[in-house]
Amino acid sequence: MAQTNDDQLKAKVDAYVDEVWEDVVEDIRTLVRIESVEDLSAAEPGKPYGPKANEALVAAEGIASRLGLAVTDLDGCIGYGEVAGREGAPYVATIAHSDIVPVGLGWTVPALDVTRREGYLMGRGVLDDKGPLVLSLWAAHFFALQVKETGKPLPYALRCIIGNNEETNMADVEHYLGCCPEPAFCFSPDADFPLICGEKGLFGGSITSEPMIGGVIEELDGGTVSNAIPGQATALVRVDAEELPTAAHVDVEPAGVGLARVTAHGKGGHASMPAGTVNAICVLADYLLANVPDLTDTEKRWLHMEHEVCHASDGKPLGIAAADDKFGALTCIGGTVRTKGDRFVQTIDARYPTSTSGSRITVELRRFATRFNASFEEGRDVEPFYIDPSSPEIATLLETYAEYTGREGKAFTIGGGTYARHFRRACAFGPHEPYAKEPSWVGIEHGPDEAVSEESLRRALKIYIVSIARLMELELTQPEA
Repeated sequence: MAQTNDDQLKAKVDAYVDEVWEDVVEDIRTLVRIESVEDLSAAEPGKPYGPKANEALVAAEGIASRLGLAVTDLDGCIGYGEVAGREGAPYVATIAHSDIVPVGLGWTVPALDVTRREGYLMGRGVLDDKGPLVLSLWAAHFFALQVKETGKPLPYALRCIIGNNEETNMADVEHYLGCCPEPAFCFSPDADFPLICGEKGLFGGSITSEPMIGGVIEELDGGTVSNAIPGQATALVRVDAEELPTAAHVDVEPAGVGLARVTAHGKGGHASMPAGTVNAICVLADYLLANVPDLTDTEKRWLHMEHEVCHASDGKPLGIAAADDKFGALTCIGGTVRTKGDRFVQTIDARYPTSTSGSRITVELRRFATRFNASFEEGRDVEPFYIDPSSPEIATLLETYAEYTGREGKAFTIGGGTYARHFRRACAFGPHEPYAKEPSWVGIEHGPDEAVSEESLRRALKIYIVSIARLMELELTQPEA
């Protein structure tokens, strides 16, 4: 009988997804058309992350309401839509986000719209994370219809949390947890399948040089954000451009009388996945050391420091290398370099396993900076997150994934950070298929021509609905306050 009921559920889910899919795509389009980038300069009460971010939050809440969910907005920081559960029972949740990173350059289709191309949806946020957010709302709609048809509440309330500040500081989820009890279990559709059960610790800080007085380097500028390997870095130097030689991956151009601008090119990437990248700051530092005449000892010392920070990503040159059996090795990158007054400032981003700690990393980086007459200031430090992949909730999600894909459902850990780490019983669960063969024109999240397979999203919606139905059958308890 159980197998029959399960087959009936899957058949019902198949029919449901076929029936609603075009409406799902239109709801994704509604959100993608909003340029919901954080703008703290325009923040106001009720719109703490700026007007466009709030517009997307309100639009997503509107979709949730239209789909029969009871909507609550928490001070414009974050919201949720809910399907009723048994009185006094805990709740199960999903959490996705309506904010995006800046659109950036290089798009071949409109970034703020959904374009269909050869079985893919393209547009900023279709994968990260407006598409998955809409999937979570339509998954909940399936259960809202069920409650309406039967007149019976779900075993546990189902809450779709709508985040609005994931791409920057995740202050939204901290606000949520200050207002609401934790869910009995939560998953975030903002990652890769099969399932992420752990996330490395997140550590950041900055190294500041001694005063740069009377030197050759007027300005250093590299990278865009601290949590990405920079693909480009520049220096303005007091040297005639014709005196500087050509070199691979380096451009030199006049920048005024007696000035040259040196631009180094690398291969960028996310700080959590540095393998295969080339840090442009290191390329620039090495070129300046080898080719710019009359560098002061202070400048040489700083450039040697830059080489140590940026030529490797394992933390060994900085004395912070570490590894464990859950997360593997620590990674560390130099993300940005800026000129501030008469000093240079280099940011550090490390992702660390359980065998070390933020306090240890701070000690070693202060020691490292001192070797170069520089100082280190600690920034963020978020401890590693891990949930036992053999738990009933995780096993349920993995089994459902395996049934729908025919691939092994095996949990893994990452160096990035998702909403999951803010909860005690949570994980990140798709919808991206990391091993799918995709056309060369398919862009990644945060990049131009961001795209996702439409069929993979359809399958993910089915996986989410069936997974939630199975979670409803488990014995779940409210985490202790």
